[in-house]
Amino acid sequence: MVGGQCSSLGEPSGVIYWPVSVCRSAGTSVPSQSLPFHVGVALGKEGRSQAKYLAQIIVMGVQVVGRAFARALRQEFAASRAAADARGRAGHKSAAASNLSGLSLQEAQQILNVSKLSPEEVQKNYEHLFKVNDKSVGGSFYLQSKVVRAKERLDEELRIQAQEDREKGQTPKT
Repeated sequence: MVGGQCSSLGEPSGVIYWPVSVCRSAGTSVPSQSLPFHVGVALGKEGRSQAKYLAQIIVMGVQVVGRAFARALRQEFAASRAAADARGRAGHKSAAASNLSGLSLQEAQQILNVSKLSPEEVQKNYEHLFKVNDKSVGGSFYLQSKVVRAKERLDEELRIQAQEDREKGQTPKT
């Protein structure tokens, strides 16, 4: 309480203390349970400097976390840019096909276990994996659908390569 001396703490008057068990103010005792409000903590000279240090620690912590977040964000942007450049080297049509199918060329090759793009190998591996993952023989519909999407992506890549080969053959050499 303000203006008295707290009997449980023996502190000087003019300062609010928490928790207050029983304080004397003008000769009366008031239990803390009967107070209609929460009593806050007033800080003396030492308390203010501790609060200042605590605030400085919090600000420094936020700055450190902020810098780490900014650094991670820059690294992610750089990795994204590098991946986009790698896709760009493979051709804009190939990158567009990756976006449409949701699978990259590398993912599709891994799913069908194909190292080089040849229509025969793609078809052979597709048929095998499609049959093995058929639900009627205890396979997984999810894996079967992944096999289908991988074949679609590789077929699209083969179509793009064939089209680029035709375009190269038609352009006059200078």
